Amino acid sequence: MICLIPTANLMGKTCFLLMVVVLLPTFGPTLSADSPNITTDQLALLALKSQVTHDPGNLLASGWSTSTSVCNWIGVTCGSRHRRVTALNLTRMGLTGNIQPHLGNLSFLAWLDISYNHFHGSLPDELADLRRLKYLDFGNNSFSGEIPSWFGSFTQLQSLSSYSNNFSGIIPSTLGNLSKLETLVLYDNNFEGQIPTALGNLSNLKLLSLHSNYLSGHIPSGIFENLTKLQLLSLGKNQISGGFPDSLFKCKRLAILSLLGNSLEGSLPIEIRNLTMLYALYLTENKLTGSIPSSIFNNHSSLRIIEIGANKLSGHLPSEMFDHPCQLVAVNLHSNQLSGRIPTGVFTCKELEQLLLTSNQLEGNLPLEVGNLTSLDLLFLERNRLIGEIPLTIGNMTSLEQLDLSNNNFTGFIPSSSSMLITFLD
Repeated sequence: MICLIPTANLMGKTCFLLMVVVLLPTFGPTLSADSPNITTDQLALLALKSQVTHDPGNLLASGWSTSTSVCNWIGVTCGSRHRRVTALNLTRMGLTGNIQPHLGNLSFLAWLDISYNHFHGSLPDELADLRRLKYLDFGNNSFSGEIPSWFGSFTQLQSLSSYSNNFSGIIPSTLGNLSKLETLVLYDNNFEGQIPTALGNLSNLKLLSLHSNYLSGHIPSGIFENLTKLQLLSLGKNQISGGFPDSLFKCKRLAILSLLGNSLEGSLPIEIRNLTMLYALYLTENKLTGSIPSSIFNNHSSLRIIEIGANKLSGHLPSEMFDHPCQLVAVNLHSNQLSGRIPTGVFTCKELEQLLLTSNQLEGNLPLEVGNLTSLDLLFLERNRLIGEIPLTIGNMTSLEQLDLSNNNFTGFIPSSSSMLITFLD
């Protein structure tokens, strides 16, 4: 599974599955007939095989034999018209080796997936000749060096994934030439510098994931002007500073927005309310200040996940956050400066699974209605100013696995029916 979104700390749940459908090209069935030009493809693949130093399943050793047609080799698909190799899928074969220049001779190749292997080294310039590529996935290997500028010459490319490698340097602005690109996934590398403004030219882009790099500077102000099809944006765990660009709120189809783990400053913009299809909002571990505007929750019936913990937010929790009716699954507002009472609407969120309000300045009692949260598996309220008796209705919360009420002024005890819980009541 590709983890496109890093989450802050929801107790080991490291990523939420992508809710966005990205259309990718498909290819026809494997054919066995040869043509004279297939020899070029055969030599290119044999050159690749010769550089594979570890093939734990003997998949290439036994499945790539000159005694059979190239079109019958494992992971190889040929086209019906020209009888040339159109797709190469070697994902999750455990292969170790490097990529040879000969691979650039597969001139009809439209699909290349070598993800989840142990390939290493840099990418040879000869791959620039693969001008028919529509799908390219180098993810989860050990490639190093820079992303070549000639990636921008793949004008037919619809999906580019080079996540979880050791690529470094800047993200080349030539990627902005890929006018058909729908998916760009470069997370978990060593990229640095600013996000290229040229990425704003990718008007067909639906998914952009650059998280877990060393990107810095401000998000370019107008980069989202033409990205109206964007459904997922993940820029978390970088070194990005500044505020939210106004153009971001033109991405009306955005379902997942992750900017966590940066140095974003300023207040939460009320324009978030314009993102009416938003499903998950991850802004934890930034430098955001001010109160949480109640208006940002208007017209957000699709919102399920709110993570804005570890900032410097103040004021009361807006009751509007839990209206519509409440369909929230996870709320993480820990380590802020929030004050006042916990809104009663929280306790109507029957689908809520995780509620983290740790390390704030919340006051008042924990009401009996907390027992309505029967789907809750994690409740962290420690280090606040809550008072009163622990409600016996906590015993109704049969899904609860972790509970922390410590460093408050509670009295009473955890009901015996909840003895299976990991509880903290210091």
